[in-house]
Amino acid sequence: MMRCWLVAFALFAVAVPARAADRLNVVASFSILGDFVRNVGGDKIAVTTLVGPGSDAHVYAPTPADARRVADARLIFVNGFGFEGWLPRLVKSAGAKATVITATSGITPLKLGSEADPHAWQSVVNAKRYVANIRDALAAADAANAETYKSNAGVYLEKLDALDREVCEAVAGLPEGRRKVISTHNAFGYFAAAYGVEFIAPLGVSTESEASARDIAGIITQIRRAKIPAVFLENVSDPRLIGRIAAETGARVGGTLYSDSLTGEKGDSPTYIAMVRHNIKALTGALSP
Repeated sequence: MMRCWLVAFALFAVAVPARAADRLNVVASFSILGDFVRNVGGDKIAVTTLVGPGSDAHVYAPTPADARRVADARLIFVNGFGFEGWLPRLVKSAGAKATVITATSGITPLKLGSEADPHAWQSVVNAKRYVANIRDALAAADAANAETYKSNAGVYLEKLDALDREVCEAVAGLPEGRRKVISTHNAFGYFAAAYGVEFIAPLGVSTESEASARDIAGIITQIRRAKIPAVFLENVSDPRLIGRIAAETGARVGGTLYSDSLTGEKGDSPTYIAMVRHNIKALTGALSP
């Protein structure tokens, strides 16, 4: 009996790496994109995320381990719109031969001055474009599993359709005059354009930028004049700025919005869908009369 068990265990140990080796090896630049890729790829891919949960892709510094991951990948999924300024150097230094897929392909970027706003995923309609691009790239790279990728994407796209309806209905329940908030940096322009909530931010599109004293004074004046009811923290930004603005205006701190990163599995936003639901619950809770 023991001998049979040992033989079975040995066969299992050999089989597991073999199945893993059969999976398409891909890299996603940051956690939200990684979640999209996992939903489409399922068990047919092995996906590594470079900028993990709770980390800021704007200021990320690649590691030697990242270079190895990129060098081993068949596909590298990136957001584009200047979001991963560090990635081209990483790909070049790693000598990567992978195909780089820009997940925002087909999306018209919003502009803030001369910069493209990279946070296109904040519109669920745009998220569906990400998923379609990922589906097509995986199917092209791994034709044997193309139907699986298409099926997985179809299921996930239906979930995103339902999510988009949830957000529209939630915002529709808010009085129009109260659909204004302050956030730390301009990460919610696509959400604002899609759903009609105005976001005002003292920082630019990147968390690398710093608000000037003049910017902050202007925001404080605007809150008082427009009677903006709430200010929000972000999970990848310094909370002291919002705390100062709230203290000087009396506006309520409405909680944390997740902008550029998911949380770990035990957090409240471990997936894209959970993140959007968390954000809309926080917004409606703070903005409701």
